[in-house]
Amino acid sequence: MGKIFFIGAGKMATAIAGGMVSTGALSAAELAAFDVSSEAAAKFTAETGISCVDDPGKLVDFDAVLIAVKPQMLASALTPLAGKFAGKLVISIVAGVTLAKLGEFCADARLIRVMPNTPALVGAGAACYAPDPTATAADRALVEKILSSVGIALQVKEHDLDAVTALSGSGPAYVFEFIRALADGGVAEGLTRDVAHQLAVQTVLGSALMALKTKQHPAVLRDMVTSPGGTTIRALEVLADGAFDSTVIQSVRAAAERSRELGK
Repeated sequence: MGKIFFIGAGKMATAIAGGMVSTGALSAAELAAFDVSSEAAAKFTAETGISCVDDPGKLVDFDAVLIAVKPQMLASALTPLAGKFAGKLVISIVAGVTLAKLGEFCADARLIRVMPNTPALVGAGAACYAPDPTATAADRALVEKILSSVGIALQVKEHDLDAVTALSGSGPAYVFEFIRALADGGVAEGLTRDVAHQLAVQTVLGSALMALKTKQHPAVLRDMVTSPGGTTIRALEVLADGAFDSTVIQSVRAAAERSRELGK
């Protein structure tokens, strides 16, 4: 697989690097990182067992570089490293930064842009990646292996990444809002906050696992719960009256539009 160097050692970098080590994709000795924050670097090492170095220029000793800095920090992080990326695979999880923009900082590198999401922190991420034409089949396989260590990985065209950002990138926030509201409904009916929260979380988890494992259409799974004239159909009527479907769809579309704005 080769050795991988991380520029940026925050939460997502920690999740990805830790996933690679825990699944045996690479050993800690084959990975290294740099972060301008000594606190972030120390936490990264404590959680992953991977060394952090004090000079980002050491990336020249590695086969691939994974960039995991905030978008506003990209120029300051990469400009001093100009010329050091030539011939390497550069993987970016920097939100909103296009392959073309990344190429301005990483001349003569092979590029792959990735959109992960926060459930990668618990090994259940959903990520998509878009390779530059220069990326090889081996490069794509490497990225799939990296991302699969913390969830699932799907290849898409770069222009689809705004939709990916809106659906799976921002999606956990929508789900957390649903969990909160579902629990609030239980509290409104007299359940304790703790019981309502546990039931809401487990219900969402179990439903997602049913959809994943049975591969049934959500409408089929919904109908399995919905008895004629019963409680579920009454609740679904209320969701329909509140334009639940339309609200969710419009939320995703709004997030995608904002992603396009930020990428300009």
